Amino acid sequence: MGFNCGIVGLPNVGKSTLFNALTATAAAQAANYPFCTIEPNVGRVAVPDPRLQALATIGKSQKIVPTSLEFVDIAGLVRGASRGEGLGNQFLANIREVDAIIHVLRCFEDDDVTHVEGSVDPIRDADTVETELMLADMDSLEKRLLPLQKKAKNNDRDAQAQVAIMEPLLEVLRAGQPARTAIPKGEEEAVRRLQLMTSKPVLYVCNVEEAAAATGNAQSERVAAKARAEGAAMVVVSAAIEAEVSQLPEADRTEFLEGLGLSDSGLDRVIAAGYRLLGLTTYFTVGPKETRAWTITVGTKAPQAAAVIHNDFERGFIACETIAFDDYIAFKGEVGAKEVGKMRIEGREYLVKDGDVLLFRFNV
Repeated sequence: MGFNCGIVGLPNVGKSTLFNALTATAAAQAANYPFCTIEPNVGRVAVPDPRLQALATIGKSQKIVPTSLEFVDIAGLVRGASRGEGLGNQFLANIREVDAIIHVLRCFEDDDVTHVEGSVDPIRDADTVETELMLADMDSLEKRLLPLQKKAKNNDRDAQAQVAIMEPLLEVLRAGQPARTAIPKGEEEAVRRLQLMTSKPVLYVCNVEEAAAATGNAQSERVAAKARAEGAAMVVVSAAIEAEVSQLPEADRTEFLEGLGLSDSGLDRVIAAGYRLLGLTTYFTVGPKETRAWTITVGTKAPQAAAVIHNDFERGFIACETIAFDDYIAFKGEVGAKEVGKMRIEGREYLVKDGDVLLFRFNV
């Protein structure tokens, strides 16, 4: 099951630097001029989870396999992108394909790094990008809605259902609000299929100077207030620092971060926030060969969770042996948990919980 986050923003805000640090590669060219990223770069990164090591130690596993997220570095948008300005059409199409948007905002001053708008103002920059995405979504809906409305008048039930979803979305877009503010309850999947960019959840990443990496600055505080008002998420990082950290040996990273007053990597926070943003959760399988984390959406039932491992597991699902993470640790593994009655047999309707250690029973 793949989940991806598109990294967007105006040119020269630090998107490619952040992507390079996220993937610990130089796959995305970071340069001080607009449109240096022409094709979207893609990288998969492990989701940090200290529970894996604890489980693997008890399970005496030979290796650990974390779950991961995919990050897509999408080139900088500019004002007028919805009308094809810059390389707008190409990049807007790339954004439609992702599950969530990580919006990088420049919150640092640097005379050596030009700003496409001439000054640093993250709120203006956020509004610029959001406006272009809303205009593109409006255009997309208007083109699709007219023929559907004609069909709906002729009692086409499928068209009527689609019109009932699309009309309220178009109304809020015309009022200057993103589509995610008007998604009808229970229709999330139908809206997702429309591929509206402003229906996707957003994480604001404030790219600050080194001195503000631990505390943020006045500009990032403005973004924090905006995120709270919208119910969005926000993380403060210094992309330049994170790029440096990603190149250090693992053993030296903690000391380097502590020297800057940081308890953990900003990238770890971005990855974890992206995981939460998509409404994801983790279950584990533990054995002598490996301890592995598996990604599912919150509210997934056991058979569908089993399908993440293999489709045969869902087709032939019988039940799953379930141990909560805390019980697995407290009672030193599967045998100990069974002895005190902490292993449960769950059926098809069981909603898998974060941290569950599962063993599926199936027959195909």
